[in-house]
Amino acid sequence: MANVRDLKKDINYVLGDIIEAVYVWEYSNTDKDTKKSEAIIDEAIKTFDELIVKVNTKAENPKAHFKAINNELEEKGRALIEKINALS
Repeated sequence: MANVRDLKKDINYVLGDIIEAVYVWEYSNTDKDTKKSEAIIDEAIKTFDELIVKVNTKAENPKAHFKAINNELEEKGRALIEKINALS
């Protein structure tokens, strides 16, 4: 990973794309209830806030700290994508 700025951009892009995918699903399924999809958006926003706080926290070993944040982003991103795919 190059730097903190790139990690922040990755967090923004990944979670922004997930939110956009939920909006596309809602637009495509106007006849369905949106409570579950809105919960996914709320979870994505909460995840964004948590990860940005972690990025801005100082660590003794920055490389390991940022790698852990990147791994957490991947895990939570995949979980949110699975929830989007499960919407019906």
